[in-house]
Amino acid sequence: MAPVGSMLWRSLRVWQVYGANTEVGKTVLTTTLCKAARNRYQDEVTAYLKPVSTGPLDEADSHHIQKYAQGVSHATLHQYDLAISPHAAARGKLQLVPSDKGLLESIYAHAAKTAANSPGWLFIETAGGVHSPGPSGASQAELYKPLRCPVVLIGDPKLGGISLTISAFESLKIRGYDVEAILLFREDQYNNWEYLTEYFKEHYNIPVYTVSPPPARDAVSAETDAQAMKEYYKEASRLPVMHDILKHLDSKHKGRITRLESMATTAHEKIWYPFTQQKLVTPASITAIDSANADFFQTLVPQGSRDDSKSSTPLLQPSFDGSASWWTQGLGHGSTSLTLAAAYAAGRYGHVMFAEAVHEPALALAETLLGGMANPRLTRVFYSDDGSTGVEVAVKMGLRAARVRYGWPAGDKLGIIGLKGGYHGDTIGAMDCAEPSAFNEKVEWYEGKGMWFDTPSIKCVNGKWVIEIPEELRGHMKNDGFDFDTLSDVFDIEQREKQGSHEAYEKYIEETLQSHLAKGRKFGAVLLEPVVLGAGGMILADPLFQRALVNVVRRSADLFGVARDDVSSSDKLGWTGLPIIFDEVFTGLYRLGRFSASSFLNIDADISVHAKLLTGGLVPLCTTLASESILRAFESDDKTDALLHGHSYTAHPVGCNVATESLRQMQAMERNGDWDWAKSGGWSTSTAKDVVADDCRVWSIWSSGFIDWLSRHPAVAGAWALGSVLAIHLHAPDGSGYTSNVAASLRDALRTNASDRDEAPWNIHSRVLGNVLYCMGGQRSTGQDIRELENVLRRALDKQ
Repeated sequence: MAPVGSMLWRSLRVWQVYGANTEVGKTVLTTTLCKAARNRYQDEVTAYLKPVSTGPLDEADSHHIQKYAQGVSHATLHQYDLAISPHAAARGKLQLVPSDKGLLESIYAHAAKTAANSPGWLFIETAGGVHSPGPSGASQAELYKPLRCPVVLIGDPKLGGISLTISAFESLKIRGYDVEAILLFREDQYNNWEYLTEYFKEHYNIPVYTVSPPPARDAVSAETDAQAMKEYYKEASRLPVMHDILKHLDSKHKGRITRLESMATTAHEKIWYPFTQQKLVTPASITAIDSANADFFQTLVPQGSRDDSKSSTPLLQPSFDGSASWWTQGLGHGSTSLTLAAAYAAGRYGHVMFAEAVHEPALALAETLLGGMANPRLTRVFYSDDGSTGVEVAVKMGLRAARVRYGWPAGDKLGIIGLKGGYHGDTIGAMDCAEPSAFNEKVEWYEGKGMWFDTPSIKCVNGKWVIEIPEELRGHMKNDGFDFDTLSDVFDIEQREKQGSHEAYEKYIEETLQSHLAKGRKFGAVLLEPVVLGAGGMILADPLFQRALVNVVRRSADLFGVARDDVSSSDKLGWTGLPIIFDEVFTGLYRLGRFSASSFLNIDADISVHAKLLTGGLVPLCTTLASESILRAFESDDKTDALLHGHSYTAHPVGCNVATESLRQMQAMERNGDWDWAKSGGWSTSTAKDVVADDCRVWSIWSSGFIDWLSRHPAVAGAWALGSVLAIHLHAPDGSGYTSNVAASLRDALRTNASDRDEAPWNIHSRVLGNVLYCMGGQRSTGQDIRELENVLRRALDKQ
């Protein structure tokens, strides 16, 4: 895979030169910079790189450098003879058109070679303006973003140049570029430099440097013209302003490195980390992230892993984001479309209060979500800020609906029916919905309010998909477990029900509920994570058991109480028994390959909670979807009967607009078949019948062959993959569960250099849940990248 890294070396200052437009003097000013650096730093390397050049070879920019900046190393990677936009110049020369990744790799390789001869400078000059297309047609602002080079922006001194310069700056800024200096000609006709100097100082504290323009070209004598330019460069390169700008760029380069290298130590002293035993944290265990793009962080290479005696040693390396940044990342880090969606909403609204008001982003998101869920029960959307609070909203809804229907006094204690291993968030209310565990039992206010079934779970073991039956359920089963040839067979719930496989589950569930209710306990809702129990240990639950639980509850209204309200039998969309809440914070919105994880169970929830992938990992936002029958429980002339719950940033326009764009893109990817490469990877076959129905079809970006290999590995107790999620359950001599340390060594091994070839280092940043190491791709991950990750995991496991 050899992902492209950001370019940062200690002694090579790499700067990318962008122009606000064409014909702004970008090459002239870059030549002046190169010549000034060569004059001032005579013992160092000064280099110039033009990744893509168009026009006749004798007029190429690197030829200009050669002619007027002797001693400066120069190179052009791709030269096209037509003096037009690179994408147009490359048209018809497909064999000469590099891929975007290929172009980035060649730039990185050239810079690394230059770094081997450093200390020094490397100026990389782009073509045309900020958004001028590269050879593939991609905007240069997008194309070069993964390199994360700091920028010198050449401003436009012409009429209209103020607007173009500011627009170019904003285009770069919104994509995460560090524009550290503005350089332009000091034209007297329009005096753009005066306005731009004040503007960038006031708004961004960025210095603007100016030099006089070169003499007008002598159209008669090329020799006279060349001599005039030589004199111009000689004088301009020795101006104090050029000394100032080089000093400023050098200071910025050193400051960036100093800050990066001190971040871990400073953070160790000032930050309290989540889900971390602070006593065990050291500066060496803290990862300093410089930037992120697509599926990768760009992280500081730890001092113990790099040879600082070599000037060619890079300071940054790509780190695959194996936890999808705690399950939020879907469309890739730094997605410009999501960034622009956020910027638009921020610029149009900022944040506006939401009680009894509406704005387009909130309404559009509600319509998109309800339409995508295709659940006829769900008609209302309640906004909150994260998954944990969204679950608390759902629990408030469910408990109130049950209390009103059954006429229970407000002071009665109502519990939740859920699953062991389920976990729904870290706020106190959501925490109380989970069984006692390492997450909550030492929290002073924790009071588990519910009963939790031990659920059958699924793993691939020795090439078979095995349903493991928990101890308390085995007395109701004919076997201690079942095995299937494919995961699609496991999820073929209809076929399994025809075979009567659900009957033992339902009998056990009914008897267990009756036992608890006979003791006087009251329950107000069922709360489940459909299919996958995430924080509880990446448990792939048997969908037939979850479906059986919902079916038993819904048909057993008399089991829970005597209804006070008139529940019409014709209201097929109203809840019965108890409200069913699906916590899809982790499992929903294509994380498992489908818009809603509820479709795996063929169950329509009464309340559904969605977050994480909702905004593609950009900003916090949560939605709790509910039915009209749930809403009716809060209807009253008394305001205190309302759902008195809210957040200061309820339905904030930025989050809603980003979420709508995120969902729109993922729905388009599904329609366009962007995941067909994964669906055809051996996941869709079934031995039970020739054709697999859509409602039981399962697939993963992780190949079925890789899962089979994992399942047979001596260190692995079982593995599974679904959608973008991979879970590896390791044998745990120290006991399975969250407190196990058995997966830590595998995690640490993945953080070393993942490459087995002589190339730039990269690694995998992952998280563990006790004896489980999980890894997630994004919704835009490619098959090539995932196959390479599989190879890295194979090598790491074989070394355990």
